[in-house]
Amino acid sequence: MNLYEEVIPYLLKWYEYNARVLPWREDPSPYHVWVSEIMLQQTRVEAVRGYYMRFLDELPDLKSLAACPDDRLMKLWEGLGYYSRARNLKKAAQAVCEQYGGKLPDSADGLRKLPGIGDYTAGAIASIAYAKPEPAVDGNVLRVFSRITGSREDITVPEVKRNMAAELKAVMPGAESGKLNQAIMDLGATICVPNGAPHCEECPVMHLCRAFHDGTVSEIPVKAAPKARRVEQRTVFVIECKGGIVLHKRPSKGLLAGLWEYPNVSGYVKRKEMAEVIREMLRLPETNPDRRPGQVSENSGNEGSDDAQITVSGRLPDAKHIFTHIEWQMRVYKVKAEGIESLPEDYIVVTDEEMRANYSVPSAFAGIKRE
Repeated sequence: MNLYEEVIPYLLKWYEYNARVLPWREDPSPYHVWVSEIMLQQTRVEAVRGYYMRFLDELPDLKSLAACPDDRLMKLWEGLGYYSRARNLKKAAQAVCEQYGGKLPDSADGLRKLPGIGDYTAGAIASIAYAKPEPAVDGNVLRVFSRITGSREDITVPEVKRNMAAELKAVMPGAESGKLNQAIMDLGATICVPNGAPHCEECPVMHLCRAFHDGTVSEIPVKAAPKARRVEQRTVFVIECKGGIVLHKRPSKGLLAGLWEYPNVSGYVKRKEMAEVIREMLRLPETNPDRRPGQVSENSGNEGSDDAQITVSGRLPDAKHIFTHIEWQMRVYKVKAEGIESLPEDYIVVTDEEMRANYSVPSAFAGIKRE
């Protein structure tokens, strides 16, 4: 019996008495497991609870998810971040309705064919919802079993993850595989924790853990140093227009794809150039050619045509947002736009109430203060 197999009965017994009470475990249907696992990627359990319940209240099944308008889906996901997860959920739901009769595939191989479902999520759904003997190897599992086996292999190397998944798959306990996967998740979240000292004295497999006996728990798992985060400077405009605020819809691909944002541009724009930059963004007519050279509106930006006037009325507090590999450092300006009859289709004017109810503005802009 190898070490992977030896720890299984201890983990299952511990889970029987110590399993966390989580809403998605109350009814572990394939849809519920899938939605929860996607939400839990890169997000803390406590943060997910409320989002999960609200999401299911409005989208209780695959068909409702497949038919959900994009803006409404993004609003339901607002604050969870990594919005591509929500887009892939909808794409996968549509594929399941069209190709699988509205039922998620019951095999890991079938699940992996759907958008947004990789090895870990496929293993979690197959084992928890369908009782299939599939491992679900994520950061928790890599950390727990690296410590148990005393491994000093770099867990960021894909081959290391594949090898651990193969070791686990060979010993998965049949219909109890879902319980085992959840036991490892809970152990990694509550005892064999990623930050700070693990609670080894509470661990059900402490007596089998090589890192504990070797005194190397604080050194394992081994991870390569992350790449330095790229810093991007941006200028953000909070534009008041027609009694509301102007929002811009980002392109359908790339960072924050398809979400609504305060209009912004790369780099720090000089104050005297801002009005023209905004005119270009909003695709307004050229400024009045009869305007005297250097003439600007009272507070800052260049005066527009007779019909449209752009006024940069003041600077708001700077803001910052950190993505996984990028950091945005934002200078923010308050702008008034008057005399504008219409905006391009990727811009809208909304009231505060409409924004809160219907439009998803990503957390990258949550720190922006409008007054």
